[in-house]
This record gives sequence, structure tokens and C-alpha cells, in this order.
Amino acid sequence: MTDPATTGLEHYLVGGAVRDRLLGLPVDERDYVVVGVDADDMRRRGFLSVGKDFPVFLHPETKEEYALARTERKTGPGYHGFVFHAEPGVTLEQDLARRDLTINALAETPDGEVVDPYGGLIDLEQRRLRHVSAAFGEDPVRILRTARFAARLHGQGFQVADETRGLMRAMVANGEVDALVPERVWQELVKALGDGRPGARPSVFFEVLRDCGALQRLLPELDRLWGVPQPPKWHPEVDTGVHVMMVIDQAAQLSPSPEVRFAALCHDLGKGTTPTAILPSHHGHEERGVELLEGLCARLRVPKRFCELARLTARYHGKVHKVDELRAATIQDLFDGVDLFRRPERFDEMLLACEADFRGRTGYEERPYPQAELLRHLASAACSVDAGAIARACEDRAQIPERLRSARISAIRTARKR
Repeated sequence: MTDPATTGLEHYLVGGAVRDRLLGLPVDERDYVVVGVDADDMRRRGFLSVGKDFPVFLHPETKEEYALARTERKTGPGYHGFVFHAEPGVTLEQDLARRDLTINALAETPDGEVVDPYGGLIDLEQRRLRHVSAAFGEDPVRILRTARFAARLHGQGFQVADETRGLMRAMVANGEVDALVPERVWQELVKALGDGRPGARPSVFFEVLRDCGALQRLLPELDRLWGVPQPPKWHPEVDTGVHVMMVIDQAAQLSPSPEVRFAALCHDLGKGTTPTAILPSHHGHEERGVELLEGLCARLRVPKRFCELARLTARYHGKVHKVDELRAATIQDLFDGVDLFRRPERFDEMLLACEADFRGRTGYEERPYPQAELLRHLASAACSVDAGAIARACEDRAQIPERLRSARISAIRTARKR
């Protein structure tokens, strides 16, 4: 069927849609580049202008994005320091040249012919993430994007090319990463954490950033965990950084929630500041970790819901693991601390993060985690206490909180015996 909006229009499907189709992966969205026209031409065809920094238009029917072919010029530090230039004379090859990776610099004609001016097809075949040109080094966001693609396509066997790894290290050394604004760092981080594509492995995102030195600049609280020992009896992998990467991958298997995965990522930050004299023990790391987490969340402007779950996981994961050893009163204190009675769904999310922590150890990956089921059972018992009935039976309203607490502790004791 003829499309009046695009009839006679030189346009190409570009980027991820071409890449993913060639890899046999689901195509989430379709973006197009248009060559040889200007903004007025697009509007006359019925396209709706939506671009702020450069001309981007929505198709009048499909609402898919059509961008005018453009070039860019570096004018300042960071990823904001660019001037874009779009006019009818800009070619498809010039537009593709500004892309980050060769596998993202592919285009496809309406007839299905692939246009590959920079070797993206070979890199797809060889499972290689390689930068298109030296212009990659002008935009520090591309370091984050490359790390994210490495994590997303890990199951497909992709690796960052040696020359791209070298360029990323040079960019970090030159201070380009320091110009990144917190919001963009968080945006890429949460995309990596929330990627639910088959074969995606979030730990690879952080490992690539660590390899080029960007992790130390952006997440020093996480970076310092590598090389910190843990007791081999409980952590056969020993290295705390290795452990946390195993935990984040376990969290990705247990839950699609980026909040749960972020909590898993940040649960052991306190081990990076353990006094050397007490290593490999980490007494008090939970509270130290909460303090470090607060600083990280403030610096990256992490949304409140992520911070809250991560804070609870950092503070209470040790108690969750040892629930069998806790008194009923201590378990009730735990329930109050996590605000169980008002936020039961968040309590369940914390248990998932704790389970990821338990399984994120060498040899523990497939082991059951009965602590979670026990705590859910005890939480159900505590929640079954009729707070209204207790309040109505209490003549002195000041005594209601203590009587309710006592009733819940009693319910927990009874449930443990079953």
C-alpha cells in the first residue's frame, strides 16, 4: 500500500532496528533517517515536528520517528558540547558517521537493502563492538552506551574491540567522563539494570566501565570493592567486587525490577571501607554501607524509590540471612524497620535482593533460600494481628502501640512453632 507521507522521500531504517533484525532479536522500535529535504518539506507531508536540538518528526500515521540527516561538531566538554547541522545536502554516510558503534551505523532501504559504509556487518558477524570513528572520543556518553551494549549483547558473544577499549581509557584519562551530568549517568545505569533481553548480563556493564577506569570516576563506592577479601568459609569467591557482580546477575534472574537490581548492586558498599586490621571480617559494614549509599544517591540524583529499597537492603540483609537465630522481638523490629505493615510489596522486593546476595557466591547459585519463605510466613502472621480490635479494647490509647507490638511478637512466636 502506498504511503503518501513517504512517497518519493529518500528515507532509511537505521540503528537498532537494523542491528537487531540482523541478529534475529526482537525489534522494539523503528527509527528513520531522511535525506535531501528540509523541515518545511517534512511538515508539508504531514509530519509532526518534535525535535528540540535537531529536526525530528513523527510520521502522521505510525508515529515512528523520522530525523533529518545531520552532522555534528564538537564545541565544548561533555555530551552537551555539540552543534548539529541538518540540511538537504547532508548524506546518509555523513549521518551514519556520527553514530557510536559500527553495528549501530547500519541503514536499510525500503526494499530491504542494507547500507553499511563502516563495516558494521563484519562486526556483527565477528561479535565486536567497535567505534565508527575518532569522533567517538568527543562524547563521554558513548562510554556508557558501549558498556550497556556489551551487557545487552553478552549472550550473543559480543566483546568490546581492543581499539575501542583503548579509546575509552584515553577518554577517561583526558577527563571527558568528569563532564557527564548525574542525570545522564543514572539514565544509562538504570537502562543497564533494567534490561530484560535474553542473554543480557548487567554485571558486564560495570566490568566494562571498570576496565576503562570510568567506574572509579562515576561509582567510586562500587569500584573500591575489588580486591577487598571476605571470609572464604562464606564467600568462596573471596573478592567482594566479584561477589557483587555475581549478586547483580542473580538479581537479574530473580526479578525484572531495576529497583531490586539496584538494591543488590549496592548492598555491600560498606565492605569497601572496612578497617584493614579486621579483614576479612566486615563487622559493621551494613551501617557504613547505608552512609555510602546516601552519598551515591544524592550525587547521581537517584529516584527515591530506588534509594529506599537499597537502603533497607544494605541495612538489613545480614539480619535476613540469620533469621533462624533472631528472637521474635528482633524480627518484629525488622518488620517495623522495613515498614512492612504499610509497604508489604517493598518487603518482598528486599527479600529478592537478599536472595540474590545469598546466591551470588561460588557454589551457591542454585541453592534454595529458605530464609525468605520463613520471613514471609512470619510476616503473614504479624500482619494477621487485628490492630483495630486491639485499639478498641485498649482504654488508654497511649498503650496501643506497645500492646500491638506484643501481639505481633506473640504471633511471630506461634508461627515459628508451626
